[in-house]
Formats: sequence, C-alpha cells, structure tokens
Amino acid sequence: MRRFAYCKVVLATSLVWVMLDMFILLYFSECNKCDDKKERGLPGRDGEPRDGPGEGGKPVVIPKENQEKMKEMFKINQFNLMASEMIALNRSLPDVRLEGCKNKLYPDNLPRTSVVIVFHNEAWSTLLRTVRSVIDRSPHTLLEEIVLVDDASERDFLKRPLEQYVKRLEVPVRVVRMEQRSGLIRARLKGASISTGQVITFLDAHCECTTGWLEPLLARIKLDKKTVVCPIIDVISDDTFEYMAGSDMTYGGFNWKLNFRWYPVPQREMDRRKGDRTLPVRTPTMAGGLFSIDRDYFQEIGTYDAGMDIWGGENLEISFRIWQCGGTLEIVTCSHVGHVFRKATPYTFPGGTGQIINKNNRRLAEVWMDEFKNFFYIISPGVTKVDYGDITSRASLRQKLQCKPFSWYLENVYPDSQIPRHYYSLGEIRNVETNQCLDNMARKENEKVGIFNCHGMGGNQKLTLVHVNSNQCLDKASEEDSQVPSVRDCTHSRSQQWLLRNVTLPEIF
Repeated sequence: MRRFAYCKVVLATSLVWVMLDMFILLYFSECNKCDDKKERGLPGRDGEPRDGPGEGGKPVVIPKENQEKMKEMFKINQFNLMASEMIALNRSLPDVRLEGCKNKLYPDNLPRTSVVIVFHNEAWSTLLRTVRSVIDRSPHTLLEEIVLVDDASERDFLKRPLEQYVKRLEVPVRVVRMEQRSGLIRARLKGASISTGQVITFLDAHCECTTGWLEPLLARIKLDKKTVVCPIIDVISDDTFEYMAGSDMTYGGFNWKLNFRWYPVPQREMDRRKGDRTLPVRTPTMAGGLFSIDRDYFQEIGTYDAGMDIWGGENLEISFRIWQCGGTLEIVTCSHVGHVFRKATPYTFPGGTGQIINKNNRRLAEVWMDEFKNFFYIISPGVTKVDYGDITSRASLRQKLQCKPFSWYLENVYPDSQIPRHYYSLGEIRNVETNQCLDNMARKENEKVGIFNCHGMGGNQKLTLVHVNSNQCLDKASEEDSQVPSVRDCTHSRSQQWLLRNVTLPEIF
C-alpha cells in the first residue's frame, strides 16, 4: 500500500514536470513566432511574399479623390511624393537580370565598398528606400559603410530624426553635413574623403538597388583597379514609381553641345564581346550618378575637378579623363540599380543652371578636348564668354598622368561620335533662291534635315558639308513639305544653288 502511494507521488510529479516542459516548449515556440512577426515589421529580404502598394515594382495608382493633393505634393520634389510615401521602404522588386547573370559566381575575397549618397532636401521615403535597398540587397561582408552627405538641407526631418533612424540600422551609416550648399561635386568629394572602404560607390538619393547588384561591380574592380564600373540604370517612374528594367543594349555618348546621351551599343562592341550580353560594355561616357571606383585609383586620376560648380559636366569630364589617362569605363550588364528620373529639377542653382553648366563644360573642353573644343564653341558660342576659373592644376594633372590626346579618344573609344574627325568645311548652307538655310531642326540622327529662315546664330544651322557623288542635286523644299529640302535631277536652277558661309570661331575670353 505504501509502495502504491509512493508510485502515485512519483507519477504525479512526473506529470507536473512533463506539463511544465510542454509549457516552456510552447512558450518559446510562441516567442519565436512573435520574433518572426517583429522581424517582418522591420525591413525585410527579397524572398518574403508581401502585398502592398508598389510591391514587385508595380505602379501605384492614386485614387481620383486624392489627385489634387497628389499634384500639390508633386511640386515638392518633382516626383509623385504621395505614391512614394505609400510604398514600403523595403519594397520587393523584380529580378530583371539576364538569365546568364543569375548563375554567375564571383570570388570570395572581393574588396569592401563604402556607399556615398549625397542629398539635398530629399524626401524621407526615397532617401531611406535607397539606404534600405543597399543594406537589404548587399552582402554585409562587402559593405563597409554608408555615408550620407547632407548638402545643406533645410527640412527638419533630415536633421535629428534621420540621425536617430540610421543608428538602428544593421550596417554602419554616417550622416555628414556640409556647412553651406556646395553642390553634388564637392559634397561627393567630402563623402569620399571620410569613407574607409577600398572601393567607393556613388549613388543618387532616389535609387533602389536590386538583387545581385554589388558583386559584379566589385568583381570587375578586383580584376583591374583601373576599371571604373556603372550598373545598368533602370527607370523608376516619377509618376507611379513603377520599376522598369533598363536596356543592356545602350551605352553612354554625347552630342556636340556636350550633353550626355544614350545610344545603341554599336556592332563593334557586340563583336568584341562575341555576342555575350552578360559581359560588360565598354562605354565612352557615363551618366555620372551611379558608379564604383577603386579608392586609390580615384585619387590617382584626380578625383573630381573641384573647380566645377554644383552639378553638370562632371560626368563627361571624368569619363574623358578615365579613358585618356589609361583607365577603362564599363557598364556592367549583370548589375541593375533603379533611379527616379525627373522631368524637371526641384532645386535652384546659384547664378542659374545655364551659367553653371557652361562654366563646367568650358573647363572640361579646355583641359581635355584639344582642338576639338572648337566644335563645341561654334555650336555653343555663349560658353566662350563664361569665366571658367583657373585650370592650371588640371592641365598639370593631365601632363603628369601622360594622358592621350582627344583625337585618340575619338578614334579608339568613340569612333561613333557626332564630332567629325575629318571634314572639309563647317558653316551655314543657304539656298540662293529662297535665302533659307539648312537646319537640323533639333532632330535626331537619321531623321530628315529641315529648312528654316537663316538666323546667323549657328546652333542647328551649323552643318558639315561633305561632297558625295550623285546624279541628283539638293533642291529647295517641295510644296508638299515646305520644311524639308528635296533631291531632284540636276537642272542648275537657282533653287539648286547653295551658298556655304564658313564659320569663324567666336571671340574667346
């Protein structure tokens, strides 16, 4: 009887312990679930299925009743701020890479990078979505830090609230303040000077990095530190924030006015890569907003031209310098980063946009373009009247680095350039009968040339005259289209006679 009572006590005690174990197990199991829920509330990873505005890179539709408010908010940053604020800071994006890129393997010992992002009165949502996308889609072993350079923003939420927010992030993020409005160029120089990564990656403040964006960039630099690399720049709509993949079949060039332009990748570059579109494209110029460069090489080739102001022209200047001084500039087609492209800038420029860009372009033309700068001055005569400052140190840099002439660049890097390397004459072509001039009417390549009243100001009426053997003659415009010259059988009439007035260089100050 006593043994039976003893057994009951043991059994009851065991049951208590079993129940206690089950309770502890269930408790911690529930806590784990709670932690999962908490983690989902934090910026997540790409693999998590989520619903919400803009997820998967889809466009955001604003209800009709909010359209007026949306238009007012649009003016603040010149993009749809209402749509941006509806989208999660860690929204999911499609994997837009070529299939061949998804299986590429990269070395384990890639250099670490500092990501430098300059902002001025940027929206909270776009700035932090940029930061979150860098953190969430970069291996942390490759991410040294993120440096946010505030170019004298005036909005309160970009002060202490921003500093408090970035302290909680899992990657070191530093906020550096410029004492006064200095512009993109000098702010980037500030960020680069305090960064510590072996590679410096520059991004704009309204970007979104995609899966696998970083490794292919760093791999190219590891292979050759004199290689400067850009991702494919995808388009984030300024109206709907839809994410649209950029083309791997375009590269950077420029026109006679020194405006950056995208052009189709030429056949010679496709042949060099043997048709493999996953290999990097050698590009004559870069857009300038997004690129990675080895820290030591950035210093070696002279960083940015600190004599340039605010923004504009610095992308062509560094592109010319990289190529002419022994480096290589590439678009890495396996790397994609989205960028909000705005139709207008929300910022003001001291002295006006035109004045600043003319000064910057004049500096790059004087230092890097040799005699070909004359084409630019003829097309844009106003540039020659701008005070462009002292370029002695930049000219000395070119001499020190033993950089090649611009003619070499045109022949070997950019033979497709619109700047002719050989020409007979440059000037105005006037019809004897109508007294009107040939004018390209600001049309694109391979589009019809036009006829317009001669204005003597150059620009679109500065044309190169090249003789081509033909059995027909250029004639005045037909009645069907009064703005397009025609080609007819030669009659030697006055309508087929054209006067060429050679252009002289504007007075250069």
